[in-house]
Amino acid sequence: MPLTAVKIHRAGVYTYNPSRRARVLRRSASARANPPMISLARHPHHAAVRLQLRQNTLLSDLPASAWSELEPLLSVIDCRKGALLESQGAVSMEQYFILDGILKRVVSNAEGKEMILRFASEHDFDTSYAAWRLGTPVPYSIRAVTPVRAATLGMEEWVAFIERHPLLKTRFEFEVMKLMSEVMAHTITLHLLDAPGRVARFMRKHDALVERLPKKELAAYLNLSPETLSRLKQRGKIPV
Repeated sequence: MPLTAVKIHRAGVYTYNPSRRARVLRRSASARANPPMISLARHPHHAAVRLQLRQNTLLSDLPASAWSELEPLLSVIDCRKGALLESQGAVSMEQYFILDGILKRVVSNAEGKEMILRFASEHDFDTSYAAWRLGTPVPYSIRAVTPVRAATLGMEEWVAFIERHPLLKTRFEFEVMKLMSEVMAHTITLHLLDAPGRVARFMRKHDALVERLPKKELAAYLNLSPETLSRLKQRGKIPV
């Protein structure tokens, strides 16, 4: 589908169907399964969500005054497995703080071949900040690997917030640079290490995710087939 036929909305992804006489906008199957975003203040589990947000590695040191500014800007979304949160090529961007579940960044080419760039789980975040700063479309998609609950706000709101809090901005930009460095290291690893070496590296750096990730997703991240991953385990070459 051409990029012009896709509209990104905070509640999901809409696809344009010109074949219908009314030319209505229809939600995609993945978006239909997602409830709309709910403001943090109105969320039925707002107390638990507030506690989870304060455990986020990026936000844990915020003073009370900063929380008073940030919380009214946040919405909470619950996504089913496979849901699309951010679309490759989009210009509408969000900042995500993961409360429950696992997200992935994935990039695809015109033929539909995909490469997973990273996984992120509880206490972590995902972002399109670099693309926003560069004034370019998002170069990857963000999808839910498992059912996910996340707190989110628009990129313009997030940038305005961190501009008012220089220490947070410095820390956030450092984390973004570190994240980009890790993605680059991962792509290099796919070329330099054999299959057991890739698995060993993942287990060393992301041990907490090994048992939680579907084996299909782990295999795709490591540029292996699920069958290869299974054979390596059966032969005792990897413990996964």
